[in-house]
Amino acid sequence: MNFIIRNFLRGLLIVVPVALTLYFLYGLFSRIDRLLGLPYRGAGFAITMVAITAIGFLGSNIIGKTLFSWTEKLFIRAPFVRIVYGSIKDLLEAFVGEKKRFDKPVLVSFPSMGGSKSLGFVTRETIDFLPLPGHVGVYFPQSYNVAGNLLLIPSQHVQLLEGDAAQLMAFVVSGGVSVPTSAARFITT
Repeated sequence: MNFIIRNFLRGLLIVVPVALTLYFLYGLFSRIDRLLGLPYRGAGFAITMVAITAIGFLGSNIIGKTLFSWTEKLFIRAPFVRIVYGSIKDLLEAFVGEKKRFDKPVLVSFPSMGGSKSLGFVTRETIDFLPLPGHVGVYFPQSYNVAGNLLLIPSQHVQLLEGDAAQLMAFVVSGGVSVPTSAARFITT
């Protein structure tokens, strides 16, 4: 009986990751194909890859840079769009841009939590716009999740900040990669 259970579990370890990866890729290809309305499976994905590459090429010349600069200025001026666009752009640049940000892994100790430790990435060496001298920005990615954390903290350990909440939200949503404008300074109240 142990032989059957052991091999079944080993089989699960092999089959489930492969099956879920293939399912994800199939869903991605299918969605792009449906979006473009193409009858040939995978053609939409191929066309999308070529289009993204062409846009990247256009973005490297003066006409493309000007066009994309105008588009970016438009997005940055729209109230809600600014947060979404800026955070996504900064996060992508942190992974594939010239200024990679998730390249300083750290082990953080929490003495008040019994010496618990967590792995993260330093995304900001100094946080001049907040009243936190000697602090660094550390991003803690969550496993298999796109979410945030709600921590219930004693009120005496919480300081209210005055400043542009949208810029602070962009800083948090981007994992510390977006930086509030130089005019934004946060002070404690």
